[in-house]
Amino acid sequence: MGAKRGGSGENVVLEWLKRQPMKVKSFLAVTFAVCSLMAMKLWVKDHDYFFVASEAIHAAGIIVLIYKLKTKKTCSGLSLRSQELTALFLAVRMFCSTVMEGDIHTVLDFATLLSTAWVMYMVRFKLKSTYIKELDNFPLYYIVVPCAILALMIHPYSYRMSVSGILWAFCVYLESVSVFPQLRMMQNAKMIEPFTSHYVFALGVARFLSCAHWILQVIETRGRYLFLVGHGYFWFPMAFLAEMIQTFILADFCYYYIKSLKDGQLIMRMPV
Repeated sequence: MGAKRGGSGENVVLEWLKRQPMKVKSFLAVTFAVCSLMAMKLWVKDHDYFFVASEAIHAAGIIVLIYKLKTKKTCSGLSLRSQELTALFLAVRMFCSTVMEGDIHTVLDFATLLSTAWVMYMVRFKLKSTYIKELDNFPLYYIVVPCAILALMIHPYSYRMSVSGILWAFCVYLESVSVFPQLRMMQNAKMIEPFTSHYVFALGVARFLSCAHWILQVIETRGRYLFLVGHGYFWFPMAFLAEMIQTFILADFCYYYIKSLKDGQLIMRMPV
Protein backbone atom coordinates (compact mmCIF):
# COMPACT_ATOMS: atom_id res chain seq x y z
CA MET A 1 0.00 0.00 0.00
CA GLY A 2 2.85 2.37 0.91
CA ALA A 3 4.52 1.80 -2.48
CA LYS A 4 1.25 2.46 -4.29
CA ARG A 5 0.67 5.66 -2.39
CA GLY A 6 4.24 6.79 -3.15
CA GLY A 7 3.75 6.09 -6.87
CA SER A 8 0.39 7.87 -6.84
CA GLY A 9 1.92 10.91 -5.17
CA GLU A 10 4.69 11.00 -7.76
CA ASN A 11 2.15 10.88 -10.59
CA VAL A 12 0.20 13.75 -9.04
CA VAL A 13 3.35 15.87 -8.95
CA LEU A 14 4.23 15.01 -12.55
CA GLU A 15 0.71 15.79 -13.74
CA TRP A 16 0.83 19.11 -11.89
CA LEU A 17 4.15 19.97 -13.57
CA LYS A 18 2.70 19.15 -16.99
CA ARG A 19 -0.11 21.65 -16.50
CA GLN A 20 2.19 24.51 -15.55
CA PRO A 21 3.13 27.21 -18.11
CA MET A 22 6.70 27.32 -19.42
CA LYS A 23 7.58 30.30 -17.19
CA VAL A 24 6.74 28.29 -14.06
CA LYS A 25 8.68 25.27 -15.33
CA SER A 26 11.70 27.48 -16.09
CA PHE A 27 11.50 29.05 -12.64
CA LEU A 28 11.36 25.63 -10.98
CA ALA A 29 14.30 24.40 -13.07
CA VAL A 30 16.42 27.42 -12.14
CA THR A 31 15.44 27.03 -8.47
CA PHE A 32 16.44 23.36 -8.56
CA ALA A 33 19.78 24.21 -10.19
CA VAL A 34 20.54 26.91 -7.61
CA CYS A 35 19.65 24.59 -4.72
CA SER A 36 21.86 21.88 -6.24
CA LEU A 37 24.76 24.33 -6.47
CA MET A 38 24.32 25.40 -2.87
CA ALA A 39 24.22 21.77 -1.73
CA MET A 40 27.41 21.06 -3.70
CA LYS A 41 29.08 24.10 -2.14
CA LEU A 42 28.28 22.82 1.36
CA TRP A 43 29.12 19.15 0.83
CA VAL A 44 32.14 19.31 -1.49
CA LYS A 45 35.06 21.24 -0.04
CA ASP A 46 37.50 20.82 -2.93
CA HIS A 47 35.72 22.10 -6.05
CA ASP A 48 38.34 20.51 -8.27
CA TYR A 49 36.39 17.29 -7.72
CA PHE A 50 33.70 18.70 -9.99
CA PHE A 51 36.12 18.71 -12.93
CA VAL A 52 37.22 15.16 -12.10
CA ALA A 53 33.60 14.01 -11.91
CA SER A 54 32.82 15.81 -15.19
CA GLU A 55 35.66 14.05 -17.01
CA ALA A 56 34.72 10.70 -15.46
CA ILE A 57 31.08 11.03 -16.60
CA HIS A 58 32.25 12.00 -20.10
CA ALA A 59 34.34 8.81 -20.12
CA ALA A 60 31.26 6.85 -18.97
CA GLY A 61 29.31 8.29 -21.91
CA ILE A 62 32.00 7.05 -24.29
CA ILE A 63 31.78 3.59 -22.69
CA VAL A 64 28.04 3.59 -23.46
CA LEU A 65 28.89 4.27 -27.12
CA ILE A 66 31.49 1.51 -27.17
CA TYR A 67 28.91 -0.91 -25.76
CA LYS A 68 26.48 0.10 -28.49
CA LEU A 69 29.04 -0.34 -31.26
CA LYS A 70 30.16 -3.72 -29.94
CA THR A 71 26.73 -5.22 -29.31
CA LYS A 72 24.44 -3.54 -31.85
CA LYS A 73 26.98 -3.43 -34.69
CA THR A 74 25.66 -0.06 -35.83
CA CYS A 75 26.69 3.58 -35.49
CA SER A 76 23.39 4.95 -36.75
CA GLY A 77 22.60 8.33 -35.20
CA LEU A 78 26.18 8.99 -34.11
CA SER A 79 28.00 12.06 -35.42
CA LEU A 80 31.55 11.31 -36.54
CA ARG A 81 32.25 15.03 -36.74
CA SER A 82 31.46 15.54 -33.07
CA GLN A 83 33.78 12.67 -32.23
CA GLU A 84 36.54 14.27 -34.30
CA LEU A 85 36.10 17.59 -32.48
CA THR A 86 36.10 15.74 -29.16
CA ALA A 87 39.34 13.96 -30.05
CA LEU A 88 40.91 17.27 -31.08
CA PHE A 89 40.11 19.18 -27.89
CA LEU A 90 41.06 16.17 -25.74
CA ALA A 91 44.44 15.86 -27.47
CA VAL A 92 45.15 19.58 -27.05
CA ARG A 93 43.99 19.59 -23.42
CA MET A 94 46.02 16.50 -22.59
CA PHE A 95 49.15 18.13 -24.07
CA CYS A 96 48.58 21.33 -22.06
CA SER A 97 47.82 19.37 -18.90
CA THR A 98 51.01 17.32 -19.31
CA VAL A 99 53.15 20.40 -19.86
CA MET A 100 51.61 22.46 -17.06
CA GLU A 101 50.93 19.95 -14.27
CA GLY A 102 50.23 16.31 -15.14
CA ASP A 103 47.64 14.93 -12.71
CA ILE A 104 44.44 12.88 -12.57
CA HIS A 105 42.92 15.12 -15.28
CA THR A 106 45.68 14.04 -17.68
CA VAL A 107 44.99 10.36 -16.98
CA LEU A 108 41.23 10.75 -17.51
CA ASP A 109 41.75 12.76 -20.71
CA PHE A 110 44.13 10.11 -22.04
CA ALA A 111 41.64 7.30 -21.35
CA THR A 112 38.78 9.28 -22.92
CA LEU A 113 40.93 10.16 -25.94
CA LEU A 114 41.80 6.51 -26.55
CA SER A 115 38.13 5.54 -26.27
CA THR A 116 37.08 8.34 -28.64
CA ALA A 117 39.76 7.29 -31.15
CA TRP A 118 38.40 3.73 -31.03
CA VAL A 119 34.85 5.00 -31.65
CA MET A 120 36.10 7.02 -34.64
CA TYR A 121 37.89 3.96 -36.02
CA MET A 122 34.74 1.84 -35.73
CA VAL A 123 32.59 4.48 -37.44
CA ARG A 124 35.08 5.11 -40.26
CA PHE A 125 35.97 1.53 -41.07
CA LYS A 126 34.19 -1.32 -39.29
CA LEU A 127 30.64 0.12 -39.26
CA LYS A 128 30.92 2.48 -42.20
CA SER A 129 27.83 1.07 -43.91
CA THR A 130 25.59 2.12 -40.98
CA TYR A 131 26.97 5.67 -40.72
CA ILE A 132 24.45 8.21 -42.06
CA LYS A 133 26.89 10.69 -43.58
CA GLU A 134 24.28 12.87 -45.28
CA LEU A 135 22.74 13.77 -41.90
CA ASP A 136 26.12 14.52 -40.35
CA ASN A 137 26.69 17.63 -42.43
CA PHE A 138 27.81 20.38 -40.03
CA PRO A 139 31.00 21.98 -41.51
CA LEU A 140 33.86 21.59 -39.01
CA TYR A 141 35.63 24.77 -40.12
CA TYR A 142 32.59 26.73 -38.88
CA ILE A 143 33.66 25.61 -35.41
CA VAL A 144 37.44 25.14 -35.48
CA VAL A 145 38.41 28.41 -37.20
CA PRO A 146 36.40 30.77 -34.93
CA CYS A 147 37.68 28.90 -31.84
CA ALA A 148 41.28 29.27 -33.03
CA ILE A 149 40.85 33.00 -33.75
CA LEU A 150 39.19 33.57 -30.38
CA ALA A 151 41.98 31.66 -28.60
CA LEU A 152 44.59 33.90 -30.23
CA MET A 153 42.71 36.97 -29.06
CA ILE A 154 41.61 35.86 -25.56
CA HIS A 155 43.66 33.34 -23.57
CA PRO A 156 45.16 32.99 -20.06
CA TYR A 157 47.13 36.13 -19.27
CA SER A 158 50.94 36.19 -19.14
CA TYR A 159 53.59 38.81 -19.62
CA ARG A 160 54.77 37.10 -22.78
CA MET A 161 53.02 35.12 -25.53
CA SER A 162 52.31 31.66 -24.17
CA VAL A 163 51.68 28.86 -26.67
CA SER A 164 50.29 26.66 -23.89
CA GLY A 165 47.87 29.41 -22.87
CA ILE A 166 46.59 29.81 -26.42
CA LEU A 167 46.19 26.04 -26.83
CA TRP A 168 44.37 25.80 -23.49
CA ALA A 169 41.95 28.54 -24.50
CA PHE A 170 41.42 26.80 -27.87
CA CYS A 171 40.43 23.51 -26.23
CA VAL A 172 38.07 25.28 -23.79
CA TYR A 173 36.29 27.10 -26.62
CA LEU A 174 36.24 24.00 -28.84
CA GLU A 175 34.82 21.79 -26.10
CA SER A 176 31.96 24.22 -25.52
CA VAL A 177 30.68 23.80 -29.10
CA SER A 178 31.95 20.31 -29.99
CA VAL A 179 28.48 18.83 -29.49
CA PHE A 180 26.95 21.03 -32.23
CA PRO A 181 27.37 18.44 -35.05
CA GLN A 182 25.77 15.73 -32.88
CA LEU A 183 22.78 17.94 -32.04
CA ARG A 184 22.48 18.99 -35.68
CA MET A 185 22.47 15.36 -36.78
CA MET A 186 19.79 14.48 -34.23
CA GLN A 187 17.64 17.38 -35.42
CA ASN A 188 18.05 16.19 -39.01
CA ALA A 189 17.08 12.64 -38.05
CA LYS A 190 14.16 13.82 -35.81
CA MET A 191 14.44 10.54 -33.86
CA ILE A 192 17.27 9.36 -31.60
CA GLU A 193 17.93 5.79 -30.57
CA PRO A 194 18.61 5.07 -26.87
CA PHE A 195 22.40 4.66 -26.72
CA THR A 196 23.10 7.91 -28.54
CA SER A 197 20.67 9.77 -26.29
CA HIS A 198 22.32 8.22 -23.19
CA TYR A 199 25.69 9.45 -24.44
CA VAL A 200 24.51 13.02 -25.04
CA PHE A 201 22.74 13.06 -21.67
CA ALA A 202 26.03 12.03 -20.03
CA LEU A 203 27.66 15.01 -21.76
CA GLY A 204 24.93 17.24 -20.34
CA VAL A 205 25.54 16.02 -16.78
CA ALA A 206 29.29 16.42 -17.25
CA ARG A 207 28.81 20.00 -18.45
CA PHE A 208 26.60 20.82 -15.45
CA LEU A 209 29.31 19.64 -13.04
CA SER A 210 32.00 21.54 -14.90
CA CYS A 211 29.85 24.66 -15.02
CA ALA A 212 29.15 24.26 -11.29
CA HIS A 213 32.88 24.58 -10.64
CA TRP A 214 33.03 27.92 -12.44
CA ILE A 215 29.87 29.25 -10.81
CA LEU A 216 31.10 28.35 -7.33
CA GLN A 217 34.42 30.05 -8.10
CA VAL A 218 32.53 33.23 -8.92
CA ILE A 219 30.40 32.93 -5.77
CA GLU A 220 33.37 32.31 -3.46
CA THR A 221 35.34 35.24 -4.90
CA ARG A 222 32.20 37.42 -4.76
CA GLY A 223 32.37 37.98 -8.51
CA ARG A 224 35.97 39.26 -8.46
CA TYR A 225 36.95 37.20 -11.52
CA LEU A 226 34.14 38.66 -13.61
CA PHE A 227 35.16 42.24 -12.79
CA LEU A 228 38.68 41.60 -14.14
CA VAL A 229 37.26 42.47 -17.58
CA GLY A 230 37.53 46.11 -16.65
CA HIS A 231 41.25 45.64 -16.18
CA GLY A 232 41.80 44.15 -19.62
CA TYR A 233 41.66 40.53 -18.45
CA PHE A 234 39.03 38.73 -20.52
CA TRP A 235 40.07 35.09 -20.12
CA PHE A 236 38.07 34.01 -17.07
CA PRO A 237 34.79 35.63 -18.19
CA MET A 238 35.17 34.08 -21.67
CA ALA A 239 35.89 30.62 -20.25
CA PHE A 240 32.90 30.99 -17.93
CA LEU A 241 30.72 32.08 -20.86
CA ALA A 242 31.88 29.09 -22.92
CA GLU A 243 30.87 26.72 -20.10
CA MET A 244 27.49 28.41 -19.74
CA ILE A 245 26.82 28.21 -23.49
CA GLN A 246 27.41 24.48 -23.67
CA THR A 247 25.43 23.86 -20.48
CA PHE A 248 22.38 25.71 -21.84
CA ILE A 249 22.72 23.99 -25.24
CA LEU A 250 22.62 20.57 -23.59
CA ALA A 251 19.99 21.54 -21.02
CA ASP A 252 17.33 21.64 -23.75
CA PHE A 253 18.29 18.14 -24.89
CA CYS A 254 18.33 16.83 -21.31
CA TYR A 255 14.78 18.14 -20.82
CA TYR A 256 13.47 16.10 -23.77
CA TYR A 257 15.59 13.11 -22.70
CA ILE A 258 14.04 13.03 -19.21
CA LYS A 259 10.58 13.64 -20.70
CA SER A 260 11.03 10.64 -23.03
CA LEU A 261 12.17 8.41 -20.16
CA LYS A 262 9.19 9.51 -18.05
CA ASP A 263 6.82 8.71 -20.90
CA GLY A 264 8.43 5.28 -21.33
CA GLN A 265 9.69 5.97 -24.85
CA LEU A 266 12.71 3.96 -25.99
CA ILE A 267 13.16 6.11 -29.08
CA MET A 268 13.54 9.79 -28.33
CA ARG A 269 11.87 12.34 -30.60
CA MET A 270 13.39 15.77 -31.05
CA PRO A 271 11.15 18.81 -31.59
CA VAL A 272 11.16 20.22 -35.13
